[in-house]
Amino acid sequence: MDEEAITIKLTHDQAFVLSDWLYQVMFQSDDLEGIVHDRAVWSPIYSISGTLDKTLSEIFMPDYGLRLEAAKQRLRVDLYGEVDESTAPGQDMTDAPQAHQIERGTAGNHGESDRGR
Repeated sequence: MDEEAITIKLTHDQAFVLSDWLYQVMFQSDDLEGIVHDRAVWSPIYSISGTLDKTLSEIFMPDYGLRLEAAKQRLRVDLYGEVDESTAPGQDMTDAPQAHQIERGTAGNHGESDRGR
């Protein structure tokens, strides 16, 4: 079967926030197995994550956390028309971005390098 590629359009902020969330559930916790029971679904998840990694320069910037929070706030305003202070309870916004940058800086495209996991 000839598979035709599908294009998904996201705003830059959507792509950035999604990239961070995917990183958190894929590499910072065991959440992916709890959320996605069928490993066949992991293939497109890794593909999306790898594509975002190659596209977003923010993941390598020293002010990653500030940029991420600003993008989240803009998305919240777009969705709900107001700014809120919602972050996960106990979430430390200072350490996660550095770990994210280190992992992504060495791992590169998750869609290719981590496919066998």
